[in-house]
Amino acid sequence: MTGATARRRSGSARDFTFVSDTVDGFIAAARTDGAVGEVVNLGTNFEISVGDTARTIADLMGVEIRIETEDTRLRPDASEVERLWCNNAKAADLIGWQPPHAGLEGFRRGLADTIDWFAAPANQARYKAHIYNV
Repeated sequence: MTGATARRRSGSARDFTFVSDTVDGFIAAARTDGAVGEVVNLGTNFEISVGDTARTIADLMGVEIRIETEDTRLRPDASEVERLWCNNAKAADLIGWQPPHAGLEGFRRGLADTIDWFAAPANQARYKAHIYNV
């Protein structure tokens, strides 16, 4: 099976971290003297494929979707990071941080909160989809 075919079937996998969990991790690291100069990964230690992420969002929104792949949009072989999966053991040991939105249920709660945020007209008015910004 070629790389492009494998990506079509399974999709890249990611470890998504809910924004408030990341902020809490930064705060925990800043409050821990032993974290100075250390590299600490903040993540959920849970990976999910991009395709399963889209299906989960659709499920939470109560909509049916059909995922289509266009060959012209696939990245060339060996150019895609297939897995981004965080080992958060050091964060737990060093700074006492555990993400509340861990695992599939935590991921679903975070997505539900994100969907609710985007459903509010005031938030949609502030969101700038045409640019990358924080």
